[in-house]
Amino acid sequence: MIKAGIIGGAGYTAGELLRLLINHPDVEIKWVHSSSNAGNNVADIHQGLIGETDLKFTSDPDFNNIDVMFCCTPHGETKKFMESHQVPEELRIIDLSTDYRINDGTHDFVYGLPELNRKQIVRGAKHVANPGCFATAIQLALLPLAKNLLLNSPVHVTAITGSTGAGVKPSATSHFSWRNNNVSIYKPFKHQHLAEIRQSLTQLQNSFKADINFIPVRGCFARGIMAIVYLDCPVAVEELRKLYEDYYSDHNFTFVTDKAPDLKDVVNTNKCILHLEKVDGKLLITSVIDNLVKGASGQAVHNMNLLFGLHERVGLQLKPSAF
Repeated sequence: MIKAGIIGGAGYTAGELLRLLINHPDVEIKWVHSSSNAGNNVADIHQGLIGETDLKFTSDPDFNNIDVMFCCTPHGETKKFMESHQVPEELRIIDLSTDYRINDGTHDFVYGLPELNRKQIVRGAKHVANPGCFATAIQLALLPLAKNLLLNSPVHVTAITGSTGAGVKPSATSHFSWRNNNVSIYKPFKHQHLAEIRQSLTQLQNSFKADINFIPVRGCFARGIMAIVYLDCPVAVEELRKLYEDYYSDHNFTFVTDKAPDLKDVVNTNKCILHLEKVDGKLLITSVIDNLVKGASGQAVHNMNLLFGLHERVGLQLKPSAF
């Protein structure tokens, strides 16, 4: 059994991770860290786990009784935690924050998008930086183009996300009375995930220099991301579809479909569904994921499976909650 610990255990991503790990056949959760909830039952915070676990939150993580640590901390907090604790070098770490996603030479974290860096993760990585949710949906829409050197014009993206993407801490824009029956944009052209998206695309196509014009949108639903991506591309859609199918043929969670996907096709799963269409010379790509699963905790479990030599789908064979 893989022994796991979780820090930052009170948030949405931690709750989703707990749900997945409790039902994972090869994992035992040893502790869940939360200083503000120490001593409380985990199921008192994550009420969906009532009857599923008797774990209590702890403020004293024991690094010696685990094989892997998941960091579900707010952005900027993982680095602080690592600097303030003596974390064993050999401990596998999967960080869900933004802290180690950019390969700037100051750390050894591998960027954990399996559809891009699976070989690096499998071949001896100890530390993995889980990608952002928007970044996951957008990169999966574009990686096959970059692999075939077809990103040669500006990329335009409008992507709408559920309210859980804002995290569990209440804010003015996550309050039900404001969010319900409402749509709004935020951080246009300046979203923090753009840096990791460009990093991945240039990893495959070094010549890619064009703008990525990204408009993030807050949706009036809880879970999921739909990214609508378009760009100029002279290649026929039939040929493009083959390039996409070839790229994802040996990956277990990303699929190309003839039918324009709905968000409900992926909510509660670790899948990404892609649809390609050509309109007057422009390539239109629709990408849908669950922001908490494929965009966060499910991808973290996927990375754990890779780190420990398990099949990618173990613990992640999930049905969408479409009805």
